[in-house]
Amino acid sequence: MKKILVTTDFSLVANNAVNYAADMAMAISADILLLHIVQTPIGYSDLPIAISLEDMMRTAEKDMQDLKDEITGRINGKINIEVQVGMGGFFDELKHVCEQVKPYAVVMGSQGKTAAEHLLFGAHATHAVTNLLWPVITVPPGVSFSAIKKIGLASDLTKVVESTPVDEINLLVNDFNAELHILNTGKKQVFDADIVFESGMMQEMTMELNPKFHFISNENTEEGILDFAEKNQIDLLIVLPRRHNLLSSIFHKSHTKQFVLHSHIPVLTLHR
Repeated sequence: MKKILVTTDFSLVANNAVNYAADMAMAISADILLLHIVQTPIGYSDLPIAISLEDMMRTAEKDMQDLKDEITGRINGKINIEVQVGMGGFFDELKHVCEQVKPYAVVMGSQGKTAAEHLLFGAHATHAVTNLLWPVITVPPGVSFSAIKKIGLASDLTKVVESTPVDEINLLVNDFNAELHILNTGKKQVFDADIVFESGMMQEMTMELNPKFHFISNENTEEGILDFAEKNQIDLLIVLPRRHNLLSSIFHKSHTKQFVLHSHIPVLTLHR
């Protein structure tokens, strides 16, 4: 059974991602695992004894049950929802749970509305997409799930055989019965022989999906990808961090944060 893991800290941004994940789960008949991580304050051992980890856990467990009840009521109990509360560092705990459940995808909010939320969610999201080996879907604030009809795959069409997780892409496209649009962004108006060869290889690898290719000329890679995706009603954008030169430039230091934080559509990262 597919299982979608979604993280929450009970904020509006996080709970919007929970709703997105629940609706996605209904579309593909998946279960949901809601995960909240109680992060131990730095220097906890030096804090007054009145601050109890047991109290923090009890509060979190109650809040998680309330959230589960709310989501279950909204979807009329159509999917199975589990809850789990962990304690420790956010990324260590998230990775540990992923290793246990091997999720279909990890869903999380990509950004917040306030300055503090923007920093927090941006740090969590960008770290997750570049370090977790499982698929991660980052959901912008206010974006709700609707049928995924168009999936975009951003590629620089370089060494596609070695760098493209074809099986995972096939599974995703087939699960949602979606169209696949392959986006290549470059600075040249005329594409060289290597691009022509690699696009042919990509066509052969994804033949069963009947993909549509789009060659975009833009000096700014991030801008070119996001502009095309938004104007062409792409419902989910796939990026392959650390595999393509195109995307290694995006998913490097500040570029990673800018890409995740600026996208107005959900972004799915896949690792080979």
